[in-house]
Amino acid sequence: MEEIFSEAVEADDRDLLLDQIMTEYGQGILELVYSYVKNQMVAEDLTQEIFVKCYRSLHTFEKKSNIKTWLWRIAINHCKDYLKSWHYRNIEMMDADDMTFVLREEDVAVQVVKQDEKQIIMQAILQLPVKYRELIYFHYYEDLSFKEIEQITSVKQNTIKTRIRRAKELLKEQLGEE
Repeated sequence: MEEIFSEAVEADDRDLLLDQIMTEYGQGILELVYSYVKNQMVAEDLTQEIFVKCYRSLHTFEKKSNIKTWLWRIAINHCKDYLKSWHYRNIEMMDADDMTFVLREEDVAVQVVKQDEKQIIMQAILQLPVKYRELIYFHYYEDLSFKEIEQITSVKQNTIKTRIRRAKELLKEQLGEE
């Protein structure tokens, strides 16, 4: 991806680069945004806005980090700005849609049970404060290392470990010992 980035920016072919970035990182960004706003429609709108920001800012990318880290930082900042906005604080959004999970098991009963469990866990995660929620998302859903999370969030690795441990404790309290 980094080689394509260099060639695309040099050739000023930002459209091609944005298409590749959206293909590779689009679903992950959407899931991250949803973890902040807890509303599918708003998450989709914000994700589009994030990619517009990315497109407009491609020329400012300095390659001090990788493109994924840069994009995640844009997404996090955009979500935090949205959560501070007048619109979010003053207009209640209704969302009946929950995140859906793709299951590949053949047994319908097993699918239903697993989907229910995942939804219960996801709902519990969404109840956590943002400082815990984002770290759980990055570590367990994006499989990022503590170092990568540190680069994205600007939170020290020891703090990340402590917050993940605390998030697990909070989840245990919410979900019981099961």
